[in-house]
Amino acid sequence: MTDIQDLEKLEAEFATAIADAMDEATLEAVRVAALGKKGRVSELMKSLGGMSAEERKTAGPALNGLKDRLTDALATRKAALSEAKLEARLAEEKIDVTLPVRESPAEAGRIHPLSQVMDEVVAIFADMGFAVEQGPDIESDHYNFTSLNFPESHPAREMHDTFYFEPRADGSRLLLRTHTSPVQVRTMERGKPPFRFVCPGRTYRSDSDQTHTPQFHQIEGLVIDETTHMGHLKWVLEEFLRAFFEVEGVELRMRPSFFPFTEPSMEVDVRCARLGNEIRIGEGDDWLEILGCGMVHPNVLKSAGLDPEKYQGFAFGMGLDRIAMLKYGIPDLRAFFESDLRWLRHYGFSVLDVPSLAGGLSS
Repeated sequence: MTDIQDLEKLEAEFATAIADAMDEATLEAVRVAALGKKGRVSELMKSLGGMSAEERKTAGPALNGLKDRLTDALATRKAALSEAKLEARLAEEKIDVTLPVRESPAEAGRIHPLSQVMDEVVAIFADMGFAVEQGPDIESDHYNFTSLNFPESHPAREMHDTFYFEPRADGSRLLLRTHTSPVQVRTMERGKPPFRFVCPGRTYRSDSDQTHTPQFHQIEGLVIDETTHMGHLKWVLEEFLRAFFEVEGVELRMRPSFFPFTEPSMEVDVRCARLGNEIRIGEGDDWLEILGCGMVHPNVLKSAGLDPEKYQGFAFGMGLDRIAMLKYGIPDLRAFFESDLRWLRHYGFSVLDVPSLAGGLSS
Protein backbone atom coordinates (compact mmCIF):
# COMPACT_ATOMS: atom_id res chain seq x y z
CA MET A 1 0.00 0.00 0.00
CA THR A 2 1.21 3.50 -0.88
CA ASP A 3 1.93 5.57 2.21
CA ILE A 4 0.23 8.99 2.21
CA GLN A 5 3.32 10.51 3.82
CA ASP A 6 5.48 9.16 1.01
CA LEU A 7 3.16 10.78 -1.54
CA GLU A 8 3.33 14.09 0.32
CA LYS A 9 7.13 13.89 0.34
CA LEU A 10 7.18 13.04 -3.39
CA GLU A 11 4.84 15.93 -4.15
CA ALA A 12 6.98 18.36 -2.19
CA GLU A 13 10.11 17.14 -4.05
CA PHE A 14 8.56 17.70 -7.49
CA ALA A 15 6.95 20.99 -6.44
CA THR A 16 10.42 22.28 -5.51
CA ALA A 17 11.90 21.03 -8.80
CA ILE A 18 9.09 22.72 -10.76
CA ALA A 19 9.57 26.01 -8.93
CA ASP A 20 13.35 25.88 -9.47
CA ALA A 21 13.10 25.22 -13.23
CA MET A 22 14.43 28.36 -14.98
CA ASP A 23 13.73 27.35 -18.58
CA GLU A 24 11.31 25.18 -20.50
CA ALA A 25 13.88 22.46 -21.19
CA THR A 26 14.51 21.94 -17.46
CA LEU A 27 10.77 22.01 -16.76
CA GLU A 28 10.19 19.35 -19.42
CA ALA A 29 12.81 17.15 -17.77
CA VAL A 30 10.92 17.46 -14.44
CA ARG A 31 7.64 16.53 -16.16
CA VAL A 32 9.18 13.44 -17.71
CA ALA A 33 10.68 12.40 -14.36
CA ALA A 34 7.29 12.73 -12.65
CA LEU A 35 4.60 11.97 -15.24
CA GLY A 36 6.47 10.46 -18.14
CA LYS A 37 5.94 6.89 -19.30
CA LYS A 38 8.52 5.71 -16.77
CA GLY A 39 8.08 8.59 -14.33
CA ARG A 40 7.82 8.02 -10.60
CA VAL A 41 4.13 8.97 -10.37
CA SER A 42 3.34 6.91 -13.47
CA GLU A 43 5.04 3.87 -11.92
CA LEU A 44 2.93 4.28 -8.77
CA MET A 45 -0.21 4.47 -10.91
CA LYS A 46 0.73 1.16 -12.51
CA SER A 47 0.90 -0.46 -9.07
CA LEU A 48 -2.84 0.11 -8.48
CA GLY A 49 -3.62 -3.03 -10.44
CA GLY A 50 -1.87 -5.21 -7.86
CA MET A 51 -3.72 -3.71 -4.88
CA SER A 52 -6.82 -5.00 -3.15
CA ALA A 53 -10.14 -3.21 -3.57
CA GLU A 54 -9.82 -1.61 -0.13
CA GLU A 55 -6.29 -0.34 -0.86
CA ARG A 56 -7.33 1.09 -4.24
CA LYS A 57 -10.13 3.08 -2.54
CA THR A 58 -7.46 5.01 -0.63
CA ALA A 59 -4.46 4.96 -2.97
CA GLY A 60 -6.39 5.67 -6.19
CA PRO A 61 -7.78 9.09 -5.22
CA ALA A 62 -4.46 10.01 -3.59
CA LEU A 63 -2.40 9.21 -6.71
CA ASN A 64 -4.89 10.83 -9.09
CA GLY A 65 -4.93 13.95 -6.94
CA LEU A 66 -1.10 14.01 -6.90
CA LYS A 67 -1.02 13.65 -10.71
CA ASP A 68 -3.58 16.45 -11.17
CA ARG A 69 -1.75 18.83 -8.81
CA LEU A 70 1.62 18.20 -10.50
CA THR A 71 0.05 18.67 -13.95
CA ASP A 72 -1.45 22.00 -12.86
CA ALA A 73 1.85 23.10 -11.29
CA LEU A 74 3.75 22.21 -14.47
CA ALA A 75 1.25 24.11 -16.63
CA THR A 76 1.40 27.16 -14.38
CA ARG A 77 5.20 27.19 -14.33
CA LYS A 78 5.39 26.73 -18.12
CA ALA A 79 3.06 29.70 -18.63
CA ALA A 80 5.19 31.81 -16.29
CA LEU A 81 8.40 30.85 -18.13
CA SER A 82 6.82 31.61 -21.54
CA GLU A 83 5.67 35.01 -20.33
CA ALA A 84 9.11 35.81 -18.90
CA LYS A 85 10.78 34.73 -22.17
CA LEU A 86 8.42 36.95 -24.17
CA GLU A 87 9.05 39.94 -21.89
CA ALA A 88 12.82 39.47 -22.22
CA ARG A 89 12.53 39.29 -26.03
CA LEU A 90 10.34 42.37 -26.16
CA ALA A 91 12.79 44.27 -23.98
CA GLU A 92 15.67 43.22 -26.22
CA GLU A 93 13.91 44.02 -29.49
CA LYS A 94 12.24 47.25 -28.47
CA ILE A 95 12.44 50.16 -30.90
CA ASP A 96 13.16 53.68 -29.81
CA VAL A 97 10.58 55.59 -31.83
CA THR A 98 12.33 58.86 -31.00
CA LEU A 99 15.27 57.92 -33.28
CA PRO A 100 15.20 58.98 -36.96
CA VAL A 101 14.08 56.39 -39.49
CA ARG A 102 16.94 54.47 -41.09
CA GLU A 103 17.67 55.20 -44.74
CA SER A 104 16.29 52.74 -47.25
CA PRO A 105 18.76 51.00 -49.59
CA ALA A 106 17.69 53.35 -52.39
CA GLU A 107 18.51 56.35 -50.19
CA ALA A 108 21.74 54.99 -48.73
CA GLY A 109 23.20 53.59 -51.98
CA ARG A 110 25.52 55.74 -54.06
CA ILE A 111 26.35 55.82 -57.77
CA HIS A 112 30.08 56.08 -58.44
CA PRO A 113 31.08 59.45 -59.96
CA LEU A 114 32.55 57.70 -63.02
CA SER A 115 29.26 55.91 -63.70
CA GLN A 116 27.37 59.17 -63.25
CA VAL A 117 29.68 61.11 -65.55
CA MET A 118 29.50 58.40 -68.22
CA ASP A 119 25.69 58.63 -68.10
CA GLU A 120 25.88 62.42 -68.31
CA VAL A 121 28.18 62.34 -71.34
CA VAL A 122 26.09 59.73 -73.14
CA ALA A 123 22.93 61.75 -72.45
CA ILE A 124 24.48 64.84 -74.06
CA PHE A 125 25.72 63.08 -77.18
CA ALA A 126 22.51 61.09 -77.52
CA ASP A 127 20.65 64.41 -77.59
CA MET A 128 22.91 65.42 -80.53
CA GLY A 129 21.97 62.26 -82.40
CA PHE A 130 25.04 60.14 -81.60
CA ALA A 131 24.68 56.40 -81.15
CA VAL A 132 26.71 54.46 -78.56
CA GLU A 133 29.09 51.70 -79.68
CA GLN A 134 31.27 49.34 -77.65
CA GLY A 135 34.07 46.88 -78.32
CA PRO A 136 36.34 44.37 -76.57
CA ASP A 137 38.89 45.39 -73.93
CA ILE A 138 41.34 42.79 -75.28
CA GLU A 139 42.43 43.85 -78.76
CA SER A 140 44.74 42.85 -81.56
CA ASP A 141 47.68 44.94 -82.67
CA HIS A 142 45.84 45.50 -85.95
CA TYR A 143 42.81 47.25 -84.47
CA ASN A 144 44.66 49.03 -81.68
CA PHE A 145 47.55 50.37 -83.82
CA THR A 146 47.89 49.35 -87.49
CA SER A 147 44.35 50.20 -88.62
CA LEU A 148 44.70 53.57 -86.88
CA ASN A 149 47.80 54.52 -88.91
CA PHE A 150 50.37 53.90 -86.14
CA PRO A 151 53.78 53.23 -87.75
CA GLU A 152 55.67 50.14 -86.66
CA SER A 153 58.22 52.34 -84.89
CA HIS A 154 55.66 54.45 -82.98
CA PRO A 155 56.61 54.74 -79.26
CA ALA A 156 53.04 53.93 -78.17
CA ARG A 157 53.70 50.34 -79.24
CA GLU A 158 56.50 49.95 -76.73
CA MET A 159 56.15 47.78 -73.64
CA HIS A 160 56.37 50.73 -71.24
CA ASP A 161 53.02 52.04 -72.54
CA THR A 162 51.09 48.95 -73.58
CA PHE A 163 50.06 45.84 -71.65
CA TYR A 164 50.85 42.94 -74.00
CA PHE A 165 49.88 39.29 -73.57
CA GLU A 166 52.31 36.44 -74.19
CA PRO A 167 53.11 35.90 -77.90
CA ARG A 168 50.94 33.40 -79.76
CA ALA A 169 52.25 30.59 -81.97
CA ASP A 170 52.43 32.89 -85.01
CA GLY A 171 54.35 35.53 -83.04
CA SER A 172 51.43 37.98 -82.77
CA ARG A 173 50.36 39.31 -79.40
CA LEU A 174 47.04 40.43 -78.03
CA LEU A 175 46.97 43.48 -75.78
CA LEU A 176 44.76 45.53 -73.49
CA ARG A 177 43.48 48.38 -75.62
CA THR A 178 45.23 51.68 -74.97
CA HIS A 179 42.28 53.77 -76.25
CA THR A 180 38.72 53.20 -77.43
CA SER A 181 39.60 54.11 -81.04
CA PRO A 182 39.56 50.44 -82.15
CA VAL A 183 35.79 50.56 -81.67
CA GLN A 184 35.63 53.21 -84.38
CA VAL A 185 37.34 50.96 -86.94
CA ARG A 186 35.28 47.90 -85.97
CA THR A 187 32.04 49.89 -86.30
CA MET A 188 32.98 51.32 -89.69
CA GLU A 189 33.91 47.86 -90.98
CA ARG A 190 30.52 46.35 -90.20
CA GLY A 191 28.39 49.31 -91.30
CA LYS A 192 27.90 51.86 -94.03
CA PRO A 193 28.26 55.67 -93.85
CA PRO A 194 27.07 58.00 -92.57
CA PHE A 195 28.39 57.34 -89.04
CA ARG A 196 27.75 59.35 -85.91
CA PHE A 197 28.57 57.59 -82.66
CA VAL A 198 30.53 57.72 -79.41
CA CYS A 199 32.38 54.82 -77.82
CA PRO A 200 32.89 55.05 -74.04
CA GLY A 201 34.82 52.40 -72.14
CA ARG A 202 37.83 51.25 -70.14
CA THR A 203 41.36 51.65 -71.47
CA TYR A 204 44.74 50.51 -70.15
CA ARG A 205 48.26 51.94 -70.11
CA SER A 206 51.32 51.28 -68.00
CA ASP A 207 51.23 54.48 -65.95
CA SER A 208 50.36 55.37 -62.35
CA ASP A 209 50.51 58.63 -60.37
CA GLN A 210 48.17 61.31 -59.02
CA THR A 211 46.68 61.97 -62.47
CA HIS A 212 47.28 58.60 -64.19
CA THR A 213 46.17 55.05 -63.45
CA PRO A 214 46.90 51.78 -65.30
CA GLN A 215 43.18 51.45 -66.05
CA PHE A 216 41.10 54.51 -66.87
CA HIS A 217 38.08 55.56 -68.93
CA GLN A 218 37.74 57.36 -72.24
CA ILE A 219 35.00 58.43 -74.55
CA GLU A 220 35.70 58.97 -78.23
CA GLY A 221 33.40 60.21 -80.94
CA LEU A 222 33.35 59.77 -84.70
CA VAL A 223 31.36 61.43 -87.46
CA ILE A 224 31.80 60.24 -91.07
CA ASP A 225 29.83 61.39 -94.09
CA GLU A 226 30.38 63.25 -97.39
CA THR A 227 30.10 66.85 -96.15
CA THR A 228 31.34 67.03 -92.54
CA HIS A 229 34.03 69.66 -91.86
CA MET A 230 35.93 71.21 -88.94
CA GLY A 231 33.18 73.76 -88.31
CA HIS A 232 30.91 70.87 -87.32
CA LEU A 233 33.64 69.49 -85.07
CA LYS A 234 34.06 72.81 -83.25
CA TRP A 235 30.30 73.19 -82.76
CA VAL A 236 29.92 69.65 -81.34
CA LEU A 237 32.75 70.20 -78.85
CA GLU A 238 31.44 73.61 -77.76
CA GLU A 239 27.92 72.29 -77.24
CA PHE A 240 29.17 69.25 -75.36
CA LEU A 241 31.40 71.22 -72.97
CA ARG A 242 28.71 73.85 -72.40
CA ALA A 243 26.15 71.18 -71.51
CA PHE A 244 28.53 69.04 -69.45
CA PHE A 245 29.90 71.85 -67.29
CA GLU A 246 26.45 73.48 -67.20
CA VAL A 247 27.61 76.99 -68.15
CA GLU A 248 26.15 79.61 -70.48
CA GLY A 249 28.94 79.22 -73.00
CA VAL A 250 32.54 78.12 -73.52
CA GLU A 251 35.41 79.46 -75.56
CA LEU A 252 37.77 76.99 -77.21
CA ARG A 253 41.32 77.34 -78.45
CA MET A 254 42.61 74.76 -80.92
CA ARG A 255 46.35 74.15 -81.11
CA PRO A 256 48.06 72.09 -83.82
CA SER A 257 49.15 68.67 -82.58
CA PHE A 258 49.84 65.17 -83.90
CA PHE A 259 47.81 61.97 -83.69
CA PRO A 260 48.46 59.15 -86.17
CA PHE A 261 44.76 58.67 -86.87
CA THR A 262 43.80 62.30 -87.63
CA GLU A 263 45.08 64.96 -90.03
CA PRO A 264 45.01 67.79 -89.18
CA SER A 265 45.17 67.04 -85.44
CA MET A 266 44.45 69.46 -82.62
CA GLU A 267 44.66 69.77 -78.86
CA VAL A 268 41.65 71.69 -77.53
CA ASP A 269 41.91 74.16 -74.65
CA VAL A 270 38.92 75.67 -72.89
CA ARG A 271 38.88 79.12 -71.28
CA CYS A 272 38.82 78.90 -67.48
CA ALA A 273 39.52 80.75 -64.25
CA ARG A 274 41.81 79.29 -61.58
CA LEU A 275 40.84 80.31 -58.04
CA GLY A 276 43.12 78.49 -55.61
CA ASN A 277 42.37 74.79 -56.08
CA GLU A 278 39.16 75.58 -57.98
CA ILE A 279 38.87 75.64 -61.77
CA ARG A 280 35.85 77.40 -63.30
CA ILE A 281 35.10 76.53 -66.90
CA GLY A 282 33.73 79.23 -69.22
CA GLU A 283 35.16 82.28 -67.46
CA GLY A 284 38.47 83.92 -66.63
CA ASP A 285 41.64 84.51 -68.66
CA ASP A 286 43.40 81.15 -68.35
CA TRP A 287 43.29 78.04 -70.55
CA LEU A 288 43.01 74.35 -69.74
CA GLU A 289 43.75 71.48 -72.11
CA ILE A 290 40.60 69.36 -72.22
CA LEU A 291 40.69 66.92 -75.18
CA GLY A 292 42.21 65.95 -78.51
CA CYS A 293 40.54 65.87 -81.92
CA GLY A 294 41.04 66.15 -85.66
CA MET A 295 39.85 65.18 -89.10
CA VAL A 296 40.00 61.42 -89.68
CA HIS A 297 43.17 60.41 -91.54
CA PRO A 298 42.56 58.97 -95.03
CA ASN A 299 44.56 55.86 -94.10
CA VAL A 300 42.10 55.10 -91.29
CA LEU A 301 39.21 55.36 -93.72
CA LYS A 302 41.00 53.03 -96.13
CA SER A 303 41.66 50.45 -93.40
CA ALA A 304 37.91 50.43 -92.64
CA GLY A 305 37.08 49.89 -96.31
CA LEU A 306 35.88 53.46 -97.04
CA ASP A 307 36.87 55.65 -99.96
CA PRO A 308 38.69 58.77 -98.60
CA GLU A 309 37.96 60.57 -101.86
CA LYS A 310 34.25 60.32 -101.09
CA TYR A 311 34.02 60.32 -97.30
CA GLN A 312 35.52 62.49 -94.60
CA GLY A 313 34.81 63.20 -90.98
CA PHE A 314 36.15 64.08 -87.57
CA ALA A 315 37.08 62.26 -84.37
CA PHE A 316 37.61 63.41 -80.80
CA GLY A 317 38.48 61.82 -77.48
CA MET A 318 38.76 62.71 -73.81
CA GLY A 319 39.33 61.08 -70.45
CA LEU A 320 36.13 60.56 -68.48
CA ASP A 321 38.07 60.35 -65.23
CA ARG A 322 39.68 63.74 -65.89
CA ILE A 323 36.51 65.63 -66.76
CA ALA A 324 34.84 64.04 -63.70
CA MET A 325 37.67 65.44 -61.54
CA LEU A 326 37.28 68.89 -63.13
CA LYS A 327 33.51 69.05 -62.75
CA TYR A 328 33.17 67.64 -59.25
CA GLY A 329 36.42 68.86 -57.65
CA ILE A 330 38.01 65.46 -57.07
CA PRO A 331 41.74 66.03 -56.43
CA ASP A 332 43.27 62.56 -56.89
CA LEU A 333 42.52 60.15 -59.72
CA ARG A 334 43.63 57.13 -57.68
CA ALA A 335 40.73 57.61 -55.25
CA PHE A 336 38.33 56.53 -58.03
CA PHE A 337 39.61 52.96 -57.72
CA GLU A 338 40.29 52.58 -53.97
CA SER A 339 36.78 51.35 -53.02
CA ASP A 340 36.66 53.69 -50.00
CA LEU A 341 33.04 53.79 -48.84
CA ARG A 342 33.57 57.12 -47.06
CA TRP A 343 34.82 58.66 -50.33
CA LEU A 344 31.86 57.21 -52.23
CA ARG A 345 29.38 58.58 -49.70
CA HIS A 346 30.94 62.04 -50.14
CA TYR A 347 31.35 62.15 -53.93
CA GLY A 348 28.72 59.59 -54.97
CA PHE A 349 25.26 60.29 -56.35
CA SER A 350 21.81 59.15 -55.33
CA VAL A 351 20.47 56.25 -57.38
CA LEU A 352 17.59 58.54 -58.38
CA ASP A 353 19.91 61.25 -59.78
CA VAL A 354 19.45 60.16 -63.39
CA PRO A 355 21.16 62.67 -65.74
CA SER A 356 18.65 64.64 -67.77
CA LEU A 357 19.23 67.61 -70.08
CA ALA A 358 15.72 68.81 -69.36
CA GLY A 359 16.22 69.04 -65.61
CA GLY A 360 19.95 69.76 -65.52
CA LEU A 361 22.59 67.07 -65.54
CA SER A 362 23.64 67.39 -61.88
CA SER A 363 20.58 69.08 -60.36
